[in-house]
Amino acid sequence: MKKGILIALGMIMLSLTSCKKSESGNKNVIKSDSSGVVLADNGKVDSTVQYETDINGKKYIKTDYVYKATDGSLAKVVFNYDEKTMSVRSNNKTFILKKVESKGNETIYEKMDMKATVKGDSLILDQGNNIIQLVKTKI
Repeated sequence: MKKGILIALGMIMLSLTSCKKSESGNKNVIKSDSSGVVLADNGKVDSTVQYETDINGKKYIKTDYVYKATDGSLAKVVFNYDEKTMSVRSNNKTFILKKVESKGNETIYEKMDMKATVKGDSLILDQGNNIIQLVKTKI
């Protein structure tokens, strides 16, 4: 009889201590947060900017990508949204272009005779008579 009461009392105490609710919430639920969203020049969300979510559910801007040209060559592209620049590195050469215009679904960067148009997963480099089409890879 005493063992039954002790077991029941122990179960009640265990259930009371294990059922405490945490104020911090569920860490696995990702909250939608619009803070820090990059806007295009027309005031709408810039759809050419890609966001990633870390383990804690915090959003951050993904800035570097690998693009592949139609001839198979690779180029690393880094976007700096604070300075409004884009750098393209290929064949040990780096070109840094300034953002000129952003329409929300298309962003244009230029420096001297070089022009880069970013639209979705595609990047078109235009330098004089040379037009190079690149596509974002999943490397």
